[in-house]
Amino acid sequence: MNGWRLVGTLSLLLGAMTLSLMASHGWDIEGVRLAIRATARTSLILFALAFTAGAMVALLPSDATRWQRRNRRYLGVSFAVSHFIHLGVILALAALDRELFWKLTNVMTIVLAGTAYLFVAAMTATSFDPSAAWLGPRKWRLLHLIGGWYIWISFAVAVGKRVPLDPFYWPMAVLVLAIAVVRLIAMSQRSRRRTTLGTPKVTA
Repeated sequence: MNGWRLVGTLSLLLGAMTLSLMASHGWDIEGVRLAIRATARTSLILFALAFTAGAMVALLPSDATRWQRRNRRYLGVSFAVSHFIHLGVILALAALDRELFWKLTNVMTIVLAGTAYLFVAAMTATSFDPSAAWLGPRKWRLLHLIGGWYIWISFAVAVGKRVPLDPFYWPMAVLVLAIAVVRLIAMSQRSRRRTTLGTPKVTA
């Protein structure tokens, strides 16, 4: 499955998963919290697939990584869908139990996450050919580079705060670290190749 069909299928699955988790607990706070956890995990997985697409195909070329790179845009949009569903469920928790909501978060976390959502919205809006052309390739690359790393930082902070309190977040912490390692290794290899290609040959 590729392209916008992939986005549509993933969006339907994400919506169905969220509604079923909330309905299974009678739409109470426990169901909302389960949905928050589930969408946090799906958001991180989809972000990892989109953000490491170019790096993975460079490090481990295969049919799977070529599919990943070919669908990078659509995986990114699917991540945005998952993450905005995640935001909606968080807002539902705030509406149901304001006291619990503020026990689980603070103003600094809201500012950090809010800025990440602005980047998600901007990157999604420029995932279409007309908007990408309007922005221009240089600005597009800059937006997606800075935005991608900022979103990674927001995941790292959010997961890092919860790892000591809940073993549920350990696999997410490993994935967050793996994302950075894959990207940095690929960047290092590209830098070495550019240096090698730019070094003039010395002949006797």
